Amino acid sequence: MANNEFDYVIVGAGSAGCVLAGRLSEDPKVRVCLLEAGGPDTSALVHAPLGFAAGAPIGMNAARYETVAQEQLNGRRGFQPRGKVLGGSSSINAMVYVRGHPSDYDHWASLGNPGWDFQSVLPLFKRSENCECFEANEYRAKGGPLNVAFLRSPSPLNDAFLKACEEAGLPQTPDYNAAQMEGCWPAQVTQRNGERCSAAKAYLTPHLGRDNLTVVTKAQACRIDLQGRRAIGVEYRHLGQTERALARREVLLSGGAYGSPQLLLLSGIGPAAELNTLGIAPAHELAGVGKNLQDHITSTLIWRSRDQDATMGISPRGIANMVRAIFEWRRQRTGLVTSNVAESGAFLRTRPELAIPNVELELVVAIVDDHTRKSHLGHGYSLHVTLARPQSRGSVCLASRDPGQAPLIDPRYLSHPEDMPTLVEATVRALEIMEAPALAPYRGPMLYPVSRSDRAGIEHEIRRSADTEYHPCGTCRMGPASDPMAVVDAQLRVHGIQGLRVVDASIMPTLVGGNTNAPTIMIGEKAVDLIRAGTTR
Repeated sequence: MANNEFDYVIVGAGSAGCVLAGRLSEDPKVRVCLLEAGGPDTSALVHAPLGFAAGAPIGMNAARYETVAQEQLNGRRGFQPRGKVLGGSSSINAMVYVRGHPSDYDHWASLGNPGWDFQSVLPLFKRSENCECFEANEYRAKGGPLNVAFLRSPSPLNDAFLKACEEAGLPQTPDYNAAQMEGCWPAQVTQRNGERCSAAKAYLTPHLGRDNLTVVTKAQACRIDLQGRRAIGVEYRHLGQTERALARREVLLSGGAYGSPQLLLLSGIGPAAELNTLGIAPAHELAGVGKNLQDHITSTLIWRSRDQDATMGISPRGIANMVRAIFEWRRQRTGLVTSNVAESGAFLRTRPELAIPNVELELVVAIVDDHTRKSHLGHGYSLHVTLARPQSRGSVCLASRDPGQAPLIDPRYLSHPEDMPTLVEATVRALEIMEAPALAPYRGPMLYPVSRSDRAGIEHEIRRSADTEYHPCGTCRMGPASDPMAVVDAQLRVHGIQGLRVVDASIMPTLVGGNTNAPTIMIGEKAVDLIRAGTTR
């Protein structure tokens, strides 16, 4: 092979892309090229778990995308940070490990995607993990590359929150990734020995010395090279030059819910009318590219705290605590710096007749206002009230033909008539928990007061401040050829194009009822099996 010729060219070193690169390069006879628009994951703000809280809001290791103006959120533009570094968003996220409910995957299969039911994907979840939280059992496993652990130094505020949940009638669940999802819990996190265990640290960086693995950072993919209806490589910009990576077997897109549809559209694959508007010659009509965008929307409740040691904050004591914590983390990888901030949570139903939880709560041991972009003196804690199964659907479109320009992101939050009433009811339920006696020793006044009895006031506050929980998906929807909006089939092959797959959260036909990093890693593992099984067209 020539130096720029590979068996597989992977675009995007995020959660799924790292899985692909690490697994496929296990075969020494296979040459793999991984292209990543960001840089290496060498920053301490990546490896120190708490570092993400400082880095992502200012765009360190992240693309600081925004949505278009959201009609249901008073015309505000939502914040949409995405990882731009080895590991992608798994290098900047809050590390909470959630698989979703088994019925999420059974639903995917029922939409015409055989092999994606829960019993089929459970072995992939197990293969990927090394679970320190529980012994190996029907649901959990040891020996995989992705380490899953409980926090080493959680705040005592978490115990109070769990007791408050129980006082409000929501019991603890032993393992929300096993048989019983509903209930409250201490967070399971992707950490190892007090450090972040991103997809890069799990699957990629231990293997950078492989002769058959080429990783190119600061490589902005521009378009997919097509020869008729076959993908033969990727054109990208690197160090000011235009380069090409040729793929003998397949091109694998792992750019995420925004990056993958953007690259397809730039390559002329998508709705012809949209492409023509931008002067892009349509290469293949595929109406669903960029459609079906789904995301978890979150209402954030914030309280001042009476306890400066149980919460993070801006104060002389808070600064002193942080300085001590940095030295403690450097010495023994324990203490405050090992926090993922979202240290405990719960899954619940807003109506008893629902079969599965439709709300996720996450307790944050700090004041988090507008993604930390609004600072407040003093200490506090927050509760993210997340609509786990939103019905609203949005889109991702090109803003221009420039691959370096952010796409137009329109989640259309709360556009479905069921979403706002559900989020209001979820907030009422969350307030009941947070007003329980167990939290009284910590509870100060609310930063933005709302009352359980004032549903109109809650709705007003949601429209003022609600935003993403960082889980976009669905923009390259998986489905059979008979589905006019499907982009890939159940083998993740792009409909109508040979040698091209999409492997990331964009293929989810519907959003799972929980955090999306673990499912995206599972999708990467699934794709490896499909590729090795010889499903290339």
